Order: sequence, then C-alpha cells, then structure tokens
Amino acid sequence: MYTPPHFAVTDRARLLHLIAAHPLASLVQSTKDGLSANVIPLYWVDDGSELGVLRGHVARKNPLWQETDSAILALFQAGDGYVSPSFYPSKASDPRVVPTWNYALVQIKGTLRAMDDAAEVRAIVSQMTAQHEAGRDRPWHIDEAPADFIQKMLAAIVGIEIKIEQISGKFKLSQNQSAENQAGIAAQLAAPWAVAR
Repeated sequence: MYTPPHFAVTDRARLLHLIAAHPLASLVQSTKDGLSANVIPLYWVDDGSELGVLRGHVARKNPLWQETDSAILALFQAGDGYVSPSFYPSKASDPRVVPTWNYALVQIKGTLRAMDDAAEVRAIVSQMTAQHEAGRDRPWHIDEAPADFIQKMLAAIVGIEIKIEQISGKFKLSQNQSAENQAGIAAQLAAPWAVAR
C-alpha cells in the first residue's frame, strides 16, 4: 500500500481501534485459481504473539478456509468521503486546489489457518457475538437459541484465524492541508446533507 509519511499511522492502539470499530474486512487471497476476495467480519485477539491474530468464521461451502497456510491480505476501512475544492477556505485567495478523497484504512498481511474443532468454532461465534452485543440493553447470547439449532448452525461454518505478520495504517485525512482548510473540510463532511459513506 502506497503511504506517504504524513498519512502513515504506526500506533498499534489506533490501528486496533479502527479494526474494532469497523470489523468487516475485505480479505484478498491468492489461490490456485487466481485472486479471490471475500468480505468477513473479524476481531483481533492477543494470543501472546508479537502482533496477535484475527479470528472469524466462514460458511463451510466457502473455499477460503481450504487454502490453509496461504498468504492473505485483510483490509479494514473506516468512513470515507469526497473532498471538493470548494471545501477549502483558502480557495478564495488561491484557486490552486484539486479534489481528493479522505479515508482511514488498516492493512494486515498474514497467514490463514482453519479452525474446524466444534469448541473452537463455538468460542469464535460466542466472542464475536459478545463484542457486538455489548452495550445493548439486553445482549443476546448464543445459549438463548435452542441447542440443536445452534449445533446445526455451527456445523455449517468453519473458524478462521489469520496470524498477523504485518500491520500498517493509512489515515488520509487532509493532514497535508492548513488548519483552516482542515476545519473547512471537517465542517463540510459533517454537514447534515453530506452522504454517509
């Protein structure tokens, strides 16, 4: 990922925060049939290794999990937005401005491992559910559904784990603009008419 120094984010806590807040990852994998892409929610786990792991699950029919020990790229993206030259207050005195796009992205490179043990798969689903149900008035728990139904659902999925080998971030948020222009961009992107992306 091309990342000019002023857009690079190396603070691990900031990168993990983006992953937790925007867990739906685009996974790109090189397979025997060429490149393959999937969109899968994942969560980060401190497994004691240097960078940790990502965990999630896929449908058993999804061939992604069968490419074990394969290199994989996971992309997590927060909101994004078009930046019009008209957002820059400086345009009034200097018309040398062009459109751009602001976004925040975390890229992870790692190795995929399938987790097909029933207890591991249940733990993955339970952990992911607990994270996403936290904060609700009455969080749903896997034990609320009938046991035979849950067993059937768990049999239809396979857990995946991505051992993180490299993590990098690119937060392109107009850091290369003046404070005045940054304030103008922030005001425009927060405007009620702005299209959520």
